[in-house]
Amino acid sequence: MQKIKKGDNVVVLAGKDKGRTGEVIQVMPKDDRALVRGVNMVKRHQRQSASQEAGIVSKEAPIHLSNLSVADPKDGKPTRVGFKVIGEGESAKKVRIAKRSGEQIDG
Repeated sequence: MQKIKKGDNVVVLAGKDKGRTGEVIQVMPKDDRALVRGVNMVKRHQRQSASQEAGIVSKEAPIHLSNLSVADPKDGKPTRVGFKVIGEGESAKKVRIAKRSGEQIDG
């Protein structure tokens, strides 16, 4: 089970966007990177196509997972992620827990 998943709210720990928060759009586990909405924006020159006009487009660039931390569901501050097994036998379920507050992380 991954510590950071699509849909999580994360806090940027390092880089030009340090301290900013955003939602994870996509996770790339093989590259250890993630796309976060509104974070690590870069400008790209776009050639004209049938669906898009030409010009300079701003879009998110992938950011390394080591520079991200899950936001605590209680207060929004960065927290480490732990795992806990809830239930027993076949109904057992592994869930992610915020180490800071002990609350379950949705997602």
